[in-house]
Amino acid sequence: MKLLLRRDQRKSMIGKAVFSLEVRAQLTPDEQANIAKYKLGDTMLYQSHEITGGSGLLGMASRLAFKAISISVSVGDLAGGKKIECKDIVEMLAVEDQIKEAATTFKAVLEAATRFGGEEVLEI
Repeated sequence: MKLLLRRDQRKSMIGKAVFSLEVRAQLTPDEQANIAKYKLGDTMLYQSHEITGGSGLLGMASRLAFKAISISVSVGDLAGGKKIECKDIVEMLAVEDQIKEAATTFKAVLEAATRFGGEEVLEI
């Protein structure tokens, strides 16, 4: 797996800078097969905030508002590519670091998936 990252920026309608990060994983055929085999497409790799909310109409409104500002990246997003917009460079770099870390962990999961049904010998 290779992780492709692209940083960009644009101006909003009011002239403020908006920073974006495009992320995409370049997967081998075996990695793609394991994602499909173990149904990992919906597995969340990164989420900027946890959802906590109340019940009723107010809870629903707060969850909708939260969803609008929340950043999340799933395995499917990473495989297909995703553009993430951030309010400033600091947020963009933090998101980038978290996605790198999550992708490294996910790579370990994919490597472990290739070893099911066999045995591994480690010399200690």
